[in-house]
Amino acid sequence: MGNFGELIKYVREKKKLTGVEASRLLDIDNSLLNRFESGNRLPTKEQLKKLSKVYKITLKELQIEWLSEKIYKELDGEDFALEALMVAENKFSYGKKPSSDKNVVKKIDVLKKQLDSLRPLPKEQLLNLEEYFRIQYTFDSNRIEGNTLTLQETALVVDKGITISGKSVHEHLEAINHSEAVELIIDLVQNKTDLNEYILKQLHGLILRGINKHNAGKYRSVNVMISGSLHKPPEPFMLHKLMEDYFVFYEHHKKTMHPVELAAEMHERLVTIHPFIDGNGRTSRLIMNLILMQHGFPITNISGDKKNRYAYYHSLEVAQVENNKSKFYDFVSNTVLNCLEEFLKLVS
Repeated sequence: MGNFGELIKYVREKKKLTGVEASRLLDIDNSLLNRFESGNRLPTKEQLKKLSKVYKITLKELQIEWLSEKIYKELDGEDFALEALMVAENKFSYGKKPSSDKNVVKKIDVLKKQLDSLRPLPKEQLLNLEEYFRIQYTFDSNRIEGNTLTLQETALVVDKGITISGKSVHEHLEAINHSEAVELIIDLVQNKTDLNEYILKQLHGLILRGINKHNAGKYRSVNVMISGSLHKPPEPFMLHKLMEDYFVFYEHHKKTMHPVELAAEMHERLVTIHPFIDGNGRTSRLIMNLILMQHGFPITNISGDKKNRYAYYHSLEVAQVENNKSKFYDFVSNTVLNCLEEFLKLVS
């Protein structure tokens, strides 16, 4: 007996209705109701609405069971049914394109035009700003992931090669690696190199260089869990297809989506797929910045302070668990706006 049939039979009996009584209220034949309850037939959408009204069950609850039963009946007995279902689930989420706050995006467009009007910036000033944001961004991106180096310590490690007493080799390498990954995306932008799988793996390889040689630049081959999150990343056997879809989405939308929305989308999709054993957050933020900088935006730095880190993780959790990306879009849009405002103050 299917779940849908079990549900409506349970509710009918709880209401102390006989099959004949329920059939009369539903305006259907009793034999048809028996077929619904036995799982031999599913009602139409109109009949579903009547069941919801008569049985006092929310239409959403009924429709979820109804749809799941339809899918099960369609796939039952098929080879690779589970794999196909997972791919279909991914396609549903990929087909949705949430919008960020249009007022914020309009403000971003206005400020971007102001910045463009100031270009080209003096070379020395541009190099100085790149240095400043490279260190700040490295500090905050690593801080989000738990690195305890301060901003000043990060600068000393990256630019002076100084070893900080009491800090692990791991934390030193995270700072050096991330700084070099930022330099790489600056080079990629200057050379007009487009995002592709090779670039993604190259960036990730830098992030884990000297930290996890076996997994640097390679998709994971094991299941992973994210501490403190309800989101369960897909199993390893799905990664090839998911990452293929990831780059297909980029190619299809890179010229049509607003750069800020595209950057947010590619960031969220990558961290949700979680293709690497470690370093997914840092790599996702680098991909976001690669896309933004390709469109003339300065580095967008997500602050690693406690309040902002919580807002960042919460917006990601809502996107991953509730399949609602609008909060994450808004978070990224506001962060881009704030960084653009700061950059303009420095160059105006």
